[in-house]
Order: sequence, then structure tokens, then C-alpha cells
Amino acid sequence: MTQKNALSEADHSRLATIIGHAFNNPKRLERALTHSSAHRSGQGNYERLEFLGDRVLGLVVAELLFSLFPSAKEGDLSVRLNQLVSAETCAAVADELQLHRFIRTGTDIKSLTGKRMMNVRADVMESLIAAIYLDAGLDAARRFILQNWEERARASAEARRDAKTELQEWSHSRTGEAPSYSIVERTGPDHDPRFTVRVAVKGHGEELGSGRSRRAAEQSAATKLLEREGVWSQS
Repeated sequence: MTQKNALSEADHSRLATIIGHAFNNPKRLERALTHSSAHRSGQGNYERLEFLGDRVLGLVVAELLFSLFPSAKEGDLSVRLNQLVSAETCAAVADELQLHRFIRTGTDIKSLTGKRMMNVRADVMESLIAAIYLDAGLDAARRFILQNWEERARASAEARRDAKTELQEWSHSRTGEAPSYSIVERTGPDHDPRFTVRVAVKGHGEELGSGRSRRAAEQSAATKLLEREGVWSQS
């Protein structure tokens, strides 16, 4: 990620090709790509745009999932939505479009690594969506989102993720809290133990699972709760 004072005409042209949208107001695009560390006097940064872009992305992806999976229950749709609008997914789309080449930052941003840098790329993606929305309306924003998210949405039906990850996202979307796990029983000899684990989600009861390791028992319990709540169909 490099520090840039301003986007050149060539930058705007390349971005129009990458994004699939030529901005009527180029300043919206520049703001969407400006981190607060750049200290651009009077020009602002992407923080307010990020707020709006998150909502536009959520609406379009929810609409997409509702159309793609007509038989899916609300809980399943919520889990898919959370995955598709997550910081990880937004950052991955930003990386595919190589937006980091155009982000304007201050020198201090270069000290950020790992998850915090991922969040910068995710924030820029949401800000860009807001900028497109403000520049040309919902249809233009929808076209951009579908171009970059529809394949991901379709792929979300191909395989289950592990049950603990799925349950954690579902629980957060419903209650704002993570599931809680506790060991109920450990039986058998040390070389062949058997664990029984209880998982509980606030307001949604609990389930028991068993396995030859604590993790296997947790996965079993999480699977049972997901199936009971209709997030996963029983197989």
C-alpha cells in the first residue's frame, strides 16, 4: 500500500475499467480511497462512506441470497449473509481488484499488519460501494456488487463449513453473543477417552454432543443445535 497525494487521470481511467463505473463526480472516488491517516485537509476520508456502503452491500447481498435460495430458511440465509459481507470477504474482493494500488494513506498506516490491515482493505471496499451508490444510484451499486459477489454467493451452497464456525456466526447474528461450551463428562481410559460436551446459545436452549476428543464433541453438539434450529438440514 503506497502513499499517494492524488489520483491521476490515468488512475481514474484504470479504476473505471476495474470497477466498471466511470464516476460523474471523481471526488467521491478519491474520498472513498482516502484513509484518515492521509490528513487530506478539507477532502475528508472514507469513514462516513464506509458506514453507508456496509448497508448497501448488506441489502444487495440479502436480496441476492433471497433470490438464489428460495427454499433456505431465515437462519441459513443469515449465516450466508454474515459470511459474504464479512471483513474477510470484502478484503478478498478488494485484493482481487487490486485496490491497494490506489489507496491514499499517511506514513503511519505502513506500520499496520495482519487483521488491522485487512480491515483497511475491507473498509475501502465498503466505501467504494457507497461512492458508486451516491454517484449513480442503487442500480449501479447493485451491478458492481453482483459482479463481485454473485459467484461467491452461489459457491456458499456447495459445502458446509465446520459446525462451530457456523454456529458462532449464527449465534452472533441472533443474540450478539458467542455460544458457550462446557464439558459434561469424560469417560474411558486415557488412550481412548470419550467426551460429552454441552453447547448453549442464549434464548435458543442447548444440545449435547459426544466424541473422542473435546473438539469432536463440540462439533457434534454444534451440529445438533444447527439442525434443531433449521439452520442446517439433517443429513
